[in-house]
This record gives sequence, C-alpha cells and structure tokens, in this order.
Amino acid sequence: MSSTTGDFVTPGNQVEVPAGASLGSGLSETESGAIALVSGTLISDGDILSVDAKSLETNSPQIGDDVIAEVTKLMPKVAMIRILHIEKAGGHRDLSAENLFADIFVTEIVDRFLPSPGDAMRSRDLIRARITQLEPNLKASTRGSPELGVLWAICPACGNELITSDDKQDFNVDCNRCDYSGYRALSNGFGHGHNLGEDIQELNRAGERWSAEAESNLGHEGARPYLSPMADHRRGISHQASPAAMRMRSAITGKGGGGAGRQRVQHECKCTLCGTDTTVPFQPTPGKPIRCKDCMDKVKDGKATKEELAAERNILTKARSEASEVAGIKLFVARLSFDVNEDELRNHFSTHGEITECSIAKDRDTGKSRGFAFVKFASRKAGEKAIKELDGSEIQGRKISVQESNDGGGRRGGRGKGNKRHNRR
Repeated sequence: MSSTTGDFVTPGNQVEVPAGASLGSGLSETESGAIALVSGTLISDGDILSVDAKSLETNSPQIGDDVIAEVTKLMPKVAMIRILHIEKAGGHRDLSAENLFADIFVTEIVDRFLPSPGDAMRSRDLIRARITQLEPNLKASTRGSPELGVLWAICPACGNELITSDDKQDFNVDCNRCDYSGYRALSNGFGHGHNLGEDIQELNRAGERWSAEAESNLGHEGARPYLSPMADHRRGISHQASPAAMRMRSAITGKGGGGAGRQRVQHECKCTLCGTDTTVPFQPTPGKPIRCKDCMDKVKDGKATKEELAAERNILTKARSEASEVAGIKLFVARLSFDVNEDELRNHFSTHGEITECSIAKDRDTGKSRGFAFVKFASRKAGEKAIKELDGSEIQGRKISVQESNDGGGRRGGRGKGNKRHNRR
C-alpha cells in the first residue's frame, strides 16, 4: 500500500504520486515507483510532492549546564564521566556522540587535597557536575556548589547502596551490610536523585587535612589503589574485605578467601609445534598457536628451527580453513523487489547449498521490506559459489546484488564491500 499526502513515511516507503505532480525533496523515482528517502510527513505544495523531515535538535551541553552523569573510568589525575541527562528546560537524553563523555580533573572534584580522583568517587557512581569547557574536549567540575557531587554510590565490596555517615575520621559514607567505609565528594542531593536534600557539605570536610593513617592509603606515588576493587578494603584500620568480595577474588585469581580457590578449567589439545598432547587454561582458537611448555621456551629462546615454524604455519593455515568452512558465510543481498518474500529468496539460493538463515530486512513501523536481505550458508564454499553465480541474477525481473556481509559468519566477515548502500536505478 502506497503512502499518500499527510502520511508519515520512512526510507523505502512507496509513495503515491498524484497525476501531474512532480517529486521534491526527500523522494526519489525508482523502477517500482516513487519512494521516500528520509523520515517525515508527506506534504504537497501545489504540484510538488515532498517529505517534511523534522526531528528534535540534538541537545548539546553548554558551559554552565548541570548534568547528571555516571563515572565510567578513573585515571591517575582524571575521572571520565558519561553524561546521561542535561538539567535544563527542554533537556533530554538525545545527546550527540561527541558530547557523551567529559573529564573531571582531580582538582575540580572537591575542596580538599586528593592525590587521585578515585579517592573521592568510584566507577558507577552517579554524580551531578557542571560543564566548564567545550573545546577541544568536554570538561566538568563537581566543586563550587552544594548541589554538585556524588548523588548515588554502591559499596565496592558487596554492591549495597551507601549511606552518609560521620562516625569515622576521614570517611563520610558507610555500608550497612558489610564493614565498608569510604569517602565521596557528596552532593546535597546524595540519596535524593535529582532533588536536593538537607545540607551535608560538612561531611565533605572542605579544607581539612587527612589523618596520617588515611593519607598513607591515598593514591600516592603510583600506588593507584583506585584501580583495584579490593583496594577500598585497605582503607581504614578496621576495614576488612567481606566474605562475598573474597569469594569473588578467589573465583578470579584462585587465591585467598580461606581456601584454595576455584581452579581454572584446563582444555586438552595438541601442541601445534611438536604435536604432543598438552593442556591450556583457555579454550583453544582454531588457527592460533598452542604450544606445550617446552616448545614455548624453545620459541622464546630462538631455538625453534625454520622448518619447525614453517610446518606449524601450515598446520595453523589448515586449521583456520577448516574452522572457516564450519562457520559458514553470511551474504548480503541488495536491490530486492519489495514484493519478494523469504520463501522465494530461500528457493533462489538453496540450489547452491544448505541455508541456515534467511531474513528480509523490514521497516519497524510498516513491516514492509526495505529492499535487502541476509542469507547464511552452512558451507563457505557453497556461499562463495553463490556469490559468483547469483550476483546480477534476477528475482521478479530485478537484478540483485550479492556480496559477503560485513558481519560475516566466517573468518573473513568484514572483508570487501559488505553492506554498502546500493542505489536503485
């Protein structure tokens, strides 16, 4: 069914052109009729039919804007934040990609000496910050106003929500599930989200010196405790890791927590250099070198001969070829008639081999075909043969384009032209 004046259209929608009318902006004439090139409302201005493409302006932060953000990365002198929302009239989450992230320098976090950002905020903390610079990259600050700072934080030991506390010197947040205590550059909105609560700025201890004990555990001299989730447990005289945290460390490292820890799974395989049976603590990847300890030392010391290394390369090449064949290949099929269905498409390709997937891309709003599809063959050889023989073949009187898809399905996914846009002529 073709769209008419007043309908909302998306790219690929067929459009009914009144007699005597010509095509304006946002429309194009194809063999099957006029189609929309952009999203918008179909309008008629006299005898000219066009698409009125209107969209929300991208909401970009400006200097002085307050933003809600999540701490995503901590570096020695900078905290990186991901902006979630701009707090101003008309603010929304539609942010351009270049404005999603901002940096907060350590001196812009709180009015107190900090060796590193991780001493006052942690990854996954939600904060309110103020934009201070736009170019060449966004910069923000959480000092200078009581509403700025950490709004919500979780315990790095057990994941429980942290609460404010003034019971311990140097620290201002506690976990009521385990014995964690820490310091955060707190906003008056801490625990209240976007809204402001009571004045808690005294808990930030602006201008105060750290105790000698606390200062020894801050991020000095490259110690970088902010990089380790376990480091928080070293802060404070009575601060011990919770059993849950110790179990997590044990599962990762195989150490600690009152036991031998969880052993890593060993996988049986053959050394690609000498052919002897061996085991490795990871799932082997076909076509990648897997060597026993003796051969690893042999290669490292430069004692492996050219003949041995050449034989290994042949083994790896064969393994990659076999793995690629098993993985199959996904094809990108373009220039399809909008009337072609999946059964017809599958029948057209199935004469060349077993097909494991066949799907036509469809418009989310209308459910109509977008004129391209994906076909996956179980065998790479069969798929490559289909590309050679079916590229330029006809379905319903239209010559189709067949290429390997960028998202692949085999070792060379991403090779070539992939899902390049094809113009209809």
